[in-house]
Amino acid sequence: MTPRITLRDVASRAAVSPKTVSRVVNGDAHVTPSTRARVQQAITDLGFQPNLLARSLRMGRADVIGLVVESLADPFFARLTSAVEQVAHERGQAVMVSSVGNRAPEREALVVESMLVRQVAGLIVAPMARHHAYLAETLQHTPVVFVDRLPEGVSSDAVLIDDLSAAEVATRHLLEHGHRRVGFLGSELRNPTTRLRLAGYRRAMSEHGLVADDSLVAVGAGSAREATAAAVQLLAGPQPPTAMFSSNMRCSLGLVPLLHSARRTDVAVVSFDDFPMADSLAPAVTVIDHDPEVIGRAAAERLFRRIDDPSAPVETVLVPFRLVPRGSGELRPPVRAVPAHHDHDRLARRREPGMEHDRGEGRASTMASPHVQEEAR
Repeated sequence: MTPRITLRDVASRAAVSPKTVSRVVNGDAHVTPSTRARVQQAITDLGFQPNLLARSLRMGRADVIGLVVESLADPFFARLTSAVEQVAHERGQAVMVSSVGNRAPEREALVVESMLVRQVAGLIVAPMARHHAYLAETLQHTPVVFVDRLPEGVSSDAVLIDDLSAAEVATRHLLEHGHRRVGFLGSELRNPTTRLRLAGYRRAMSEHGLVADDSLVAVGAGSAREATAAAVQLLAGPQPPTAMFSSNMRCSLGLVPLLHSARRTDVAVVSFDDFPMADSLAPAVTVIDHDPEVIGRAAAERLFRRIDDPSAPVETVLVPFRLVPRGSGELRPPVRAVPAHHDHDRLARRREPGMEHDRGEGRASTMASPHVQEEAR
């Protein structure tokens, strides 16, 4: 049996004291860079594995942070998780990940509690619950950073995109290309991002002097299959939209294949979120692009700053977004709209897509929350 490498073995190899090795392993910022490099090289050379359980017992909490997301099957959250894990790895910490499920927001509190009983050092949460008062006491002793959405009922750090402005930009883009009947396709209204994106869509329509038309709005689609069914209804109406704003990737994965299978590529489309093959279609799909890795990294960095300085002021960090014109969002409306009944059968013969999100770039910045902006307006 190979003898276990000990902290003293590392200390001997690096020509430092065991206490110095312990300080490096524990992330002590006061160790000089040259000494830290020498110890880390010795750790690598010897294959030393710190006893994290013993360390957590000495320090009173685990060397683990918790991450609670909606679904790891969602490419957005998969990429966000990867970025969080990378930052945690750089700090010598592990990540415990759990998903709530997009149809079970009531499970959020149970999942969070399961993390807390394991004494995680901090939490990153993509909130789904309608209210977060259950976290009020937790925030007194455990750092929590929210991602993608602001919490309801508590004040805490958050990292998200300005959903309101992004939706306004997407809708305005379609209006500026001559469309007046722009459809909105979204998820459940209990989701605050859906509400904000719908508000941005309506604001852009209002700015162009267009009265809100509920027949152009379809919400409640929690999956690509449901988005397909909702899009069929929108496009088969007596006055169908000539353009569509799809407010998330799941909706886009229902809408875009439907349009192509029905040969309705005359309908202009802007998708909130990019996905593989979006730029390979004809026409390629115009998107609101933002990077889940930027969100994940910014959230993890904010959490570790909060762990290091619990008294730091609460911040809402907004990550950048950009509209990427590729063709579908630049289509002009037809001189005469295509009668809905001509394509009703094709629309009904829909198929389930199987694509994933795989783009995005940018850097995060601290700004006022879009939720607060919307309330003020």
